[in-house]
Amino acid sequence: MRVTRSAVLTKSAAAAMTVAVVLGPGLSAVAEPAPREVASAPEGIAPKGIAPEADVSHHGHVSLEGRRLGVLLRTGNRGPSALEDVTVRLRFSEPLAAGQRLPQGCLRSGSRTVLCGTGALPVAGKARRTTVVLGLAGQPAEVVVRVDTVWNGGASDRNPQNSTHEVLAPSTGDAYVF
Repeated sequence: MRVTRSAVLTKSAAAAMTVAVVLGPGLSAVAEPAPREVASAPEGIAPKGIAPEADVSHHGHVSLEGRRLGVLLRTGNRGPSALEDVTVRLRFSEPLAAGQRLPQGCLRSGSRTVLCGTGALPVAGKARRTTVVLGLAGQPAEVVVRVDTVWNGGASDRNPQNSTHEVLAPSTGDAYVF
């Protein structure tokens, strides 16, 4: 008698695997391991090994008067997962003046870019506020400011439209909302 083997793998609802081995004509054996218990994560945190999902949003306003550029930014998280930190990138169409002091949690990343960390963003919690006042190298008639999320801890965001903005701010001193 010749023995042949073939294995069939199937997924069950508990993610256990079933292996069927064909031993010969009319003979087979099926081994099913006991289902593993899946540990649940604390509320608002994705289980280990699964990327969290979070809806980060940025809103605020930009104002330009002479060489002074102000950005008020409110960053929130609509969930479903909480985030430990988010890094927001502010990019400017005009170069920034050298030697400026930035708010705590912010740093320069080139002549036209500033990065700011928001800190923890709980689900549906109060938005984190970041205020940046910058001097420009020149005195432009207008500045384009681009706001986006650079890092969010690896979370997926199915609604990135509310975390990416481009604002034109003429040098009027008025606040242009995004």
